[in-house]
Amino acid sequence: MRNARGFTLVELAVVVVIIGVLAAFAVPRFLASVERSKAAEAFNYLSSIQAAQERYHARQGTYAAEVTGLDIQMTNMKYWTAGAVVAGSTASLEDSWSQTLTRTGASAGYGEYTVTFTDQGYDPSASTIEEHPDINPMQT
Repeated sequence: MRNARGFTLVELAVVVVIIGVLAAFAVPRFLASVERSKAAEAFNYLSSIQAAQERYHARQGTYAAEVTGLDIQMTNMKYWTAGAVVAGSTASLEDSWSQTLTRTGASAGYGEYTVTFTDQGYDPSASTIEEHPDINPMQT
């Protein structure tokens, strides 16, 4: 009799099943992690806007109606569309403001969602990212 070398079909099938099970757990977590990092871009952008708005308000006595009027240089966002700066809860830019970013493009199955900041900071009640706690950087 000759010595049998190599793998049997059963052994290969077991390995394929194990790899499939590992991938079923790893891929969704990986996609959520990638989407969470993209969501962090919005929070970083809006945090910078909030700080610049506060400096503008201290100098001018009102909040800026345009991001271009602020004392910061912002790069173009790759995954987000910025809405206009609007008056916030008091309906006047003199003492409140709000801005919303909307996620554009493919979002790993999460669909379109928004992040909103006001003069008070992150506004969870106006942000639809709250529906996705696994990608929300504010959820710890």
